[in-house]
Amino acid sequence: MRVSTRGDYASRALLSLALDDSDAPVSVRDIASRTGLPQPYLEQILLALKGAGLVRSKRGVGGGYVLAREPGAITLGDIVSAVDGPITLGDFGAPHTDGACDHEGQCVLLAVWGDTAEHMRRHLDALQLDDLVEMARGQRPWPQPPHGSD
Repeated sequence: MRVSTRGDYASRALLSLALDDSDAPVSVRDIASRTGLPQPYLEQILLALKGAGLVRSKRGVGGGYVLAREPGAITLGDIVSAVDGPITLGDFGAPHTDGACDHEGQCVLLAVWGDTAEHMRRHLDALQLDDLVEMARGQRPWPQPPHGSD
């Protein structure tokens, strides 16, 4: 699986909102400025996040977006799924449960892809926005790349 640009931008936008210490709504323009994201695309992403119940919006003067839940109640998995759909490695189907495979190696690979997607879902669901806020502020170590990935 590859995290899409939408998933990355959505995560960056919500992290920006979580890093904002005020309770006031943050305008799309301010989020775009802070994150370096293109404002028109960001507006579409924020609408999707609003539809998923991750942000709320306020119209008019002083309007903008706020998190709909506490940062500890929003996971990276929630954010990515909200804009990209379910976290999967592909649309391969499920392995046969009775051991009968139509093609050589098909069932074992389907099981591997499903297991790998489940590991990714669990990992993204274990990372909450408040964890990312602490990392961004230097209060917690950043994840390290796997050994040998230089």
